Amino acid sequence: MARSTTEITGQLLDTAGNITKIAVNTFDPRAGSGAEVLRVLSQTTADLAEASASPQAQEAFYRIVDTLTRLGTSGAPLAVHPVSEPAQALLTALGDNLLPVLDAVEPAVEEAADALGELVEATSPIVPAAAGLAAGALLALTPLIRASAEILRDSAPELRRIADALTTALAPLMPLQLALAERAAAAGAGVVRAALPPLADLTEAAAATTKAARPVLIAGEEMVVAGLEQLQPLLIGTASRAGRFARAAAVRVQAAMSPAAEQGVVVAVAPA
Repeated sequence: MARSTTEITGQLLDTAGNITKIAVNTFDPRAGSGAEVLRVLSQTTADLAEASASPQAQEAFYRIVDTLTRLGTSGAPLAVHPVSEPAQALLTALGDNLLPVLDAVEPAVEEAADALGELVEATSPIVPAAAGLAAGALLALTPLIRASAEILRDSAPELRRIADALTTALAPLMPLQLALAERAAAAGAGVVRAALPPLADLTEAAAATTKAARPVLIAGEEMVVAGLEQLQPLLIGTASRAGRFARAAAVRVQAAMSPAAEQGVVVAVAPA
């Protein structure tokens, strides 16, 4: 231990000595490098002082200070406002309750993200066509949107009258709606409070039933998968025949729509 301590101390002293030599050699006015460093520092400081003393820089500094002052003045009342306390409590409760949920769903989210990435890569050839269709649809809707904007711009007085009429009609109903909402909330809370115990019993019974019927479900899934495996050759053959028929129909339609300029000559060869 003493030997290791001595070696480490020696290394530290050597490092400190090297740093001191570098600093002395750098800032030594007798050396060329030190004088150059001092000259560059002096020139840089003078340039910075000249740039900061310009009217444009001073105005920019004043604007920055004014903006920060306004932000502090506007944000300070929000921090001490009574509404901020329930908001902070809500954020704390959400954070405390959401963290376990996020931890629980993190693997599923990662798997879903990977699967979605693979799906996007697989459907990448379709993306340009979909983008072209979307662009065409937007171009087709542009005249309609412009016409609607012009109609609404010309009908601004009527729209203002409609808004005033709706405000006048709905304003007296707001207290009644608030009272009804409070009664509905109370009734809904009672219903939920009364329905939770039966729902818990029903969930437990469903879970027990599912656990008991698990072999039957597994057997049904195996039968469905086996049926799909047996139908796979038939579906592949049907798709192949449909593809060949579609290609043949396309060739015939293309030939009918654009016939050849010169008719072909059929030569029959008979045995001598």
